[in-house]
Amino acid sequence: MPFELTKEYLEKIQAAISEHNNELIRTEMEELFPADITNILYELEGEEAHYLVTLLDTKLAAEIIVNLDPDDRKKFLKNFTSQQIAEYVDLLDSDDAVDILNEQPVNVREEVIALVSDREQARFIIDLLHYDEDCAGGLMQKELVKINVKQSVTECVEEIRRQAEDVENVYSVYVVDDEGTLLGRASLKKIILAKRGSKIADIFTDDIVSVKTTATGEEVADIMQKYDLDAVPVVNIQGRLLGRITIDDVVDFITEQAHEDVQAMAGISEDVEEDDSVWKLVRSRLPWLLIGMTGSFLAAKIIGVFDGEVARTPALAAFIPLIGSTGGNVGIQSSALIVQSLADKSGIDTSLTERLKKVLLVSLLNGLIAATFAFLGTLVLEHENTISLVMSLSIFSIVMLASFMGTITPLVLNQFDINPAVASGPFITTTNDLLGYGVYFLIVYMLI
Repeated sequence: MPFELTKEYLEKIQAAISEHNNELIRTEMEELFPADITNILYELEGEEAHYLVTLLDTKLAAEIIVNLDPDDRKKFLKNFTSQQIAEYVDLLDSDDAVDILNEQPVNVREEVIALVSDREQARFIIDLLHYDEDCAGGLMQKELVKINVKQSVTECVEEIRRQAEDVENVYSVYVVDDEGTLLGRASLKKIILAKRGSKIADIFTDDIVSVKTTATGEEVADIMQKYDLDAVPVVNIQGRLLGRITIDDVVDFITEQAHEDVQAMAGISEDVEEDDSVWKLVRSRLPWLLIGMTGSFLAAKIIGVFDGEVARTPALAAFIPLIGSTGGNVGIQSSALIVQSLADKSGIDTSLTERLKKVLLVSLLNGLIAATFAFLGTLVLEHENTISLVMSLSIFSIVMLASFMGTITPLVLNQFDINPAVASGPFITTTNDLLGYGVYFLIVYMLI
């Protein structure tokens, strides 16, 4: 049964910490998964969390620390000495260890590396530190099982036993030559079923997908999704095997990117969490809020220019919200589809001309249906043919214009290496409000 953190349980743990009831704490924690204990740490004060973790087995504590959110982990580890951090780093996969060390000040990072008892682990960490965290080199871990193509299956089994002590999950054995160049892989099934005396050269397959260290995180995720891989080897420009990226690291990367895109679409300019400081939350939301208000001021100015027409026909004012909501909805729908297509690299890239043709056809049909609905709805409410015609033409024009803006804006932003997800939120809504009101009152001016 999944663990559920309740207020009563949290108070029980806090009481045990304050009373230094170490036996109760250890007993309770032994029944939980590392991810559950991580959730408890989020609810504890810094000193309480530090005390709880120091009571746990070092391997378990290391897993818990890895599960922490990077910002929380950085604050949390301030309560630990470099020696304590080194003991945890010693037990982690090299990629997780590098993530933790990259969050520390330079002096702490160097002290921890010097204190790591496993010198091979220290060397792995040093190798990975110079890669950007969002590229394949930054996502990979150095721990893997590899075998020379000249060796026998018996030697391979012994090598698996030796290397697997440091490798958490063995998906397959990578085959290399004397220079360390990746040649292929040997599945565990083939190794187990191979006849006595067989050579690795006889059972390995050279049909293997790999990525360069310079590949972006998005490219790695696309490749692993396309070929349904649990792990993908990472090679340098010469093709030498350097490490591997496992599915759990890619899932973490995809989740983080999706989180950033959702915030961008909502008009939040920084990566923030609910429990961040008040000032950070205000700072992340304020820019787009002010931009939206500026757009509203401009929209009010447009309406003010045509206040004479509105005064003569008060019914026109009642339909202003319909104009704004229609333009905003159509723009967000169009931009969301384009952002989704830009994120999907698995298919053949569609040309701008083809995209615009399809958008034109879809918006034309949507516009005609929406215009008809607007004409009939206005006629029922106002019993006035002229106002119904104004609303019908306005809705048709707005649907066409908003569809075009929702399509072209993310494409333009993408060309300038700006996250196109920002086009799907307040930017499109504000822009289409201005264009929609302008078109609406221009049609009002011409027909009434």
